[in-house]
Amino acid sequence: MPASLDLITFDTPTPRGAAAFWCAALRLNVSLDEDDGRWLVLSDAAGVRRIGLQQGSVRPGSVHLDLECSLREFDDEVHRLEALGALLVSPARTEPYGRIVNLTHPDGTPFDLCAYR
Repeated sequence: MPASLDLITFDTPTPRGAAAFWCAALRLNVSLDEDDGRWLVLSDAAGVRRIGLQQGSVRPGSVHLDLECSLREFDDEVHRLEALGALLVSPARTEPYGRIVNLTHPDGTPFDLCAYR
């Protein structure tokens, strides 16, 4: 059988803290907690595995998620993510395709919020 994608997995020094952030940000839940919190899997309401979190060193820039929202919701969603602990890397900007803001999860894992036209 050829290889197929299972999960996007983040190395993080704080898997449970990362899980709290991503569960709140993306409406996921912890569906697997192994090795005393060193390996977590986050799933959606239908039980589909979406994100893996394993204890380890963060290597910023190695991978990031692009989250999407509507243009109308963009500013509110930036504020909601910041209230959950996300940190702005740079101010939101307008690009030909829409709006984007670069953020990090509280442990430094980068991600973007995009609103496409």
